[in-house]
Amino acid sequence: MYRGRLKRDLDDWVKRGLIDATAATRLLDDVDRRGSGFSMGSILSMFAAVLIAASLLMLIAANWELIPRLTKVAGIIGLIWIFHLAALLARSRGADRIAAASLVLGSAAFGGAIALIGQLYHLSGDTFSAMFLWFSVAAVSAALFRSGALAVVTGALALVTFGGGFDSFGWDVGSHGLWAWWPPFGAALVFGLSRWTAADRAKHFGYMLLLAWIWWMVILERGELYALVVAVVATLLFLSLTLPRSPLLDLHRRLGASASFYTLIIAMSGFAYVQGSAVDAVSIAVLGIIILGLSIAAIALDGRDNGAVRLLAYGAFAAEILYLSYETIDSILGTSAFFLLSGLVVAVLAFVVIRLEKRFSRPAAEVKS
Repeated sequence: MYRGRLKRDLDDWVKRGLIDATAATRLLDDVDRRGSGFSMGSILSMFAAVLIAASLLMLIAANWELIPRLTKVAGIIGLIWIFHLAALLARSRGADRIAAASLVLGSAAFGGAIALIGQLYHLSGDTFSAMFLWFSVAAVSAALFRSGALAVVTGALALVTFGGGFDSFGWDVGSHGLWAWWPPFGAALVFGLSRWTAADRAKHFGYMLLLAWIWWMVILERGELYALVVAVVATLLFLSLTLPRSPLLDLHRRLGASASFYTLIIAMSGFAYVQGSAVDAVSIAVLGIIILGLSIAAIALDGRDNGAVRLLAYGAFAAEILYLSYETIDSILGTSAFFLLSGLVVAVLAFVVIRLEKRFSRPAAEVKS
């Protein structure tokens, strides 16, 4: 998709005389040499790994009772070694896709080994302990093999481990003890693996883990006041990342567009939580103004180059207008007035979006000496 769009743009620039055909060819060759984020071969390799794993599980399940206990344990441990050795062999021959699929299968086999040994020998434990062990070993394997695919798997396991904590300890923060504080370190590990393995998509799991942990630890556990503090801090951080001449602009460039996007999600969701819990009209109106102002500021500061922030800000703006309209429906003219107002709001929003898109697409003025 990216290559096709780039080729169309390059062809257009060549026709308009902005660049010559040689430069366009060299730019396209550079994109081909670096490779794109999407690879059909990689996707098919992952599907093949999943299908092979499923077939092995079905074969074992069909003859489960006939297999001796020691054979079961030796077999699952053997699979772990076989898949990792296959990954080493494939890596040495330059078959990176086969290596990635083998590592994913090896990680899946390790997870199966945890469940199998616990079941056969009736070992005491809980879901969180098993998932945390699986997550930790997958992280070590991803770091040793420098595997982007395994880094993504590790990020997914981090989220599953976080969910497993609720199954083992419940929803109360106090019942988790010190384990309630592991997600920030887990997220940092996922961020590190994302950078070490050059798997940029893996970092989104780290952001989602942090976001879920903040919501659970601070907002749901402590209530509206803490949610408001989180929202204000997140807003200040977002502005620090996106304001012109901010000292954090270089950090924002290194972290990428996702840093401001997830920061804005925390800010918006925190304000929305407080607004949803408010009972008086003044608080609802003030928070509504804050959310609308933050949406406009997000579009103005980061909307041009960050499509995710732009989409989030548009959606938050429209949702907030509709929410405020719904809250005041009884004091206006009834349901028909609500739908009329909603239509007008959408029309105004469409007008604003069109004007902003035109502004974003306007070429920058030339700098004259």
